Amino acid sequence: MTESLNRRQSVRVTDRVMLAINPVSAEKMQAVANDFQQGISPYNQEGLTDIQMFIGAQGALANLRERDADLANFLQHLDNKMNMLLKQVRGGESPLDALIMRKANLSANGIAFWTDAPAKLDEIMEIHVVLLPAYTYVYSFGKVIACDSALEEEESGGGFRVAMVFVFILDEDREKIIQHTFKQQSLVLRNRRLNP
Repeated sequence: MTESLNRRQSVRVTDRVMLAINPVSAEKMQAVANDFQQGISPYNQEGLTDIQMFIGAQGALANLRERDADLANFLQHLDNKMNMLLKQVRGGESPLDALIMRKANLSANGIAFWTDAPAKLDEIMEIHVVLLPAYTYVYSFGKVIACDSALEEEESGGGFRVAMVFVFILDEDREKIIQHTFKQQSLVLRNRRLNP
């Protein structure tokens, strides 16, 4: 049992997630943290409702697609059309527009991802991550602890590997990441056993 646990802990999973990272001031992060201390959820900020509605719709469509692919495709087209109309009516970009599929390593303490642009050490970033395939949304803040040139053998998808430690994340969001990572590690270990 201990050997199994040690092997599981040593499995490093590179995941594909939808990710948006924005540099922010320490004051903005502190304002969100202060609001949270006053009972206001970080998810109540302007623009985050759009992401939550999109993620909820995509999760429901993914579940429906397993039972009725034609209906799910039709509803996906309607959802896309409504999103385009809303964008034209509102104008400007929402955080939803910045979500990009990226390779990332996730843990309960932080995230590392590959990108084309370097990041500054100790810079505070607002993090929007969507864990796939469950379409679980996590909003947090992180501090850059490393930014290195990506190695060719990493098949990085970007010229830099940025590592961040979470400096503000809700406990339930940390638990979502732990559960997601555990599932991904279990899949990797199962595939190793089936394909030695």
